[in-house]
Amino acid sequence: MDYFVVGAGITGSVIARHLVDKDKNNKVFIIEKRSHIGGNMFDYVDQHGIRVHKYGPHTFHTNSFKVFCYVNLFSEWIHYKSWCMAVINNKFTPCPFNYQTIDDFYSFKDSESLKKNIELMFPKKKKETIIDLLKSENYKIREYALFLFNQDYKLYTSKQWGIDAEKIDISVLKRVPVKFSYDKYYFDDRFQILPKNGYEYFFKNLLEHKNIKIITNENFLNNIKINFDSNDMLLDGRKMKYKLIYTGPLDELLDYRFGSLPYRSLEFKWNYENIHLKQPAPIVVYPQAKDFTRIVEYKQMPNQNVQGTSYSIEYPTQYVPKSNEPYYPILTSESLKLYHNYKNLAKKINNLYFLGRLADFKYYNMDQAIKRALLFCSKYF
Repeated sequence: MDYFVVGAGITGSVIARHLVDKDKNNKVFIIEKRSHIGGNMFDYVDQHGIRVHKYGPHTFHTNSFKVFCYVNLFSEWIHYKSWCMAVINNKFTPCPFNYQTIDDFYSFKDSESLKKNIELMFPKKKKETIIDLLKSENYKIREYALFLFNQDYKLYTSKQWGIDAEKIDISVLKRVPVKFSYDKYYFDDRFQILPKNGYEYFFKNLLEHKNIKIITNENFLNNIKINFDSNDMLLDGRKMKYKLIYTGPLDELLDYRFGSLPYRSLEFKWNYENIHLKQPAPIVVYPQAKDFTRIVEYKQMPNQNVQGTSYSIEYPTQYVPKSNEPYYPILTSESLKLYHNYKNLAKKINNLYFLGRLADFKYYNMDQAIKRALLFCSKYF
């Protein structure tokens, strides 16, 4: 059987590989509108000999042994623990915030008192969300949480998403916890890794199969239309009998029948300096800066023994359909209702399957996207 997969990111690529491994008679055509495979995980070695991630830093992390084993089928991986800092009031402090942050902004006496209060209120807990800290019965903890919220979470969230922090879905604010230790690393997962030869090499191996054909620089939506009366897909004007796995935005596929789903886009400004290092951590967020959110120095991901350093500055921008890239779904009560309408309509379309960060209108880590794709395959194919 022939399948069409729209999108050569992690979701579409895992499904494509599953289909050809399951049945030698299956043929998969992957259609990707970008010039490369790998989706937002795509990386490359720049002109200065530094491996950079084109669409922002991607450290692979998971607690799933199954997912860890799966990615190791297609590449050799190296251990790498991501760490990050934030600049608040011109001070570099760990992010996620930890006990060092308390030391950075409190006197020794007040710092020790606050840490003791945290240990009393949250015994045996290693971290907590900023939301729970803001609700704490202890006024010292609430005061600390309010400082972090006003100087970081509120500013960063508003800038990143283009709306007031109070309007964003609470799950977004819970993504970055506050740690109750001096642990500086961003993730706590059992496996934290990067592909030894880059994500591009990993994806090439994942999609290396005689029954997979990859077509890049092609927007599949230019050739397909939906007949909403018969719920059929029309490919070049003819009823399409093949199964379509779609990983892009549902509103674009369904002709914006209910209006545009809100996403946030990004602009990257790339720089190179002939210095050893630009900043004290690979990733530094700037919640108080006017326009940009973070600077990522790829020479430190992991440490690369080269002259000079390459880094990107990230500027969140408004997403304009068919004009720039949708990166992150903006999750609000209104947007989730709008997505629900698109999801119900998409379920009625014959031979259409949809999943992935854009199609599910949901933020996935890389391992979550793989688990979602494998679970999907076990259910439908």
